[in-house]
Amino acid sequence: MSGRVALDPEVVRRLLARSTRTDPLSRLTAREREVLDEMAQGHTNASLSARLHVSRGAVEKHIDAIFDELGLSGTTGYSRGVPAVLRYLDG
Repeated sequence: MSGRVALDPEVVRRLLARSTRTDPLSRLTAREREVLDEMAQGHTNASLSARLHVSRGAVEKHIDAIFDELGLSGTTGYSRGVPAVLRYLDG
């Protein structure tokens, strides 16, 4: 009206919510990102263990940490690796 801008409060709320949301992938350690990258290439836990020169137990701990950070812990009925890899590829 007098050169001012009116913004819908809902639009402002959504913009602020979007900007403060952190990417779950950014919370992964460098090693967890490396494990997830190898998972995205289709490697099994045994293959990851050999390729990264760590025990299978260490690989499983990294994978569990990845699932925790991506909010995939406690989900059942499907492979958690698939949505984890999809999030990685989308990011």
